[in-house]
Amino acid sequence: MSSPRVVPKRLDGRGTLAEVSAPREKLLKTCSDIIAPLVEADGGELFVVSIEEGSISLHLAGKCAGCPGATLTSAAIIEPAIHAVAPMIRVIVTAGFQVPEGASVVRKEVA
Repeated sequence: MSSPRVVPKRLDGRGTLAEVSAPREKLLKTCSDIIAPLVEADGGELFVVSIEEGSISLHLAGKCAGCPGATLTSAAIIEPAIHAVAPMIRVIVTAGFQVPEGASVVRKEVA
């Protein structure tokens, strides 16, 4: 039995319901297959802090901590990748040496 899909809804301009976020599995797959390998290529680490209704919170550590390019990584790589599977989700990206409590490291799954 699969976990229930939580999809927040909103009224769009035509009065119909539209999806605001993607299933958790799609978000995690995007993080592990697309974002994490790119971050790791620069010596960084990607952590998922939380996935809640309508938002995902990520943390950049490793060489990304304190790097001035972390903002560009967020705007040019992370946010577009997440919005490709969840166009209306709010993406929160932090960076630093201290990883938030409860965060999980994301690595590309090797088959």
